[in-house]
Amino acid sequence: MPFLLITFPVFDPIAISIGPFAIRWYALAYIAGIVLGWIYARSLLKNERLWDGPPPLSLAQLDDFILWVTIGIIVGGRTGYVLFYNLPFFIQHPAEIFELWKGGMSFHGGFMGCVVAVMWFARVNGISILSLGDITTAVAPIGLFLGRLANFINSELWGRAADPSLPWAIIFPNGGPVPRHPSQLYEAGLEGILLFTILAVMIRLGALKRPGLILGSFIAIYGLARIIGEHFREPDPQLGFLWGGLTMGMLLSVPMVIAGALLIAASFSSRPGDANRRAG
Repeated sequence: MPFLLITFPVFDPIAISIGPFAIRWYALAYIAGIVLGWIYARSLLKNERLWDGPPPLSLAQLDDFILWVTIGIIVGGRTGYVLFYNLPFFIQHPAEIFELWKGGMSFHGGFMGCVVAVMWFARVNGISILSLGDITTAVAPIGLFLGRLANFINSELWGRAADPSLPWAIIFPNGGPVPRHPSQLYEAGLEGILLFTILAVMIRLGALKRPGLILGSFIAIYGLARIIGEHFREPDPQLGFLWGGLTMGMLLSVPMVIAGALLIAASFSSRPGDANRRAG
């Protein structure tokens, strides 16, 4: 039995309640992630030394883009969850697709929705798709970190049963009496703190001068971090383990690692700033 066994402190999933209106921690995590990401993105655009020439978009364009990417994340995240994780249920209960307050969002779906928003907005505004993708993914770990903390507060997506020799574990209220890995916190550290730190250091070293480098690095490193995290996370009960003990999260992350590596290679095959000059 782990000697730091912790009984999960039951949090109220509702952060603020005013009459019939309730705001959940998960919603606050999304809002805070978008606001903090917007602030950080503005600081990157204001620092012209980070770019090979003028920043690829104006602050006003960034403000407009926030709405696009928010819609992309929400629509894509929900669509991904419906298609990848619980399609039979939603076929039988189609009205519940729109009941977002009950939970059920997929990162991989949200990422694809974000990709569509980036490509569409960039094309409409004559902006480099790669550079806009760089900015978007540079700030994304902020939202990922807050989202995983919200998962922990909601006592959802908890980890697998912990080995008795593990010096820590948590008993989640809806996870039975079994001590489990706090996998939400593992993922908050890997996908949030670690990924943000790596990308921030790369940016300070001039990565934004090579369009696509931050984008590719985010995709590849996130994919690797997610695969590692899935080794400690209990699979969704409606899916369980798939081929050879793999999980859906692992399978969806493998193409990300490959795509990220290809983008990184492509960013080094062209001269710094080429994409920005072509977009202009």
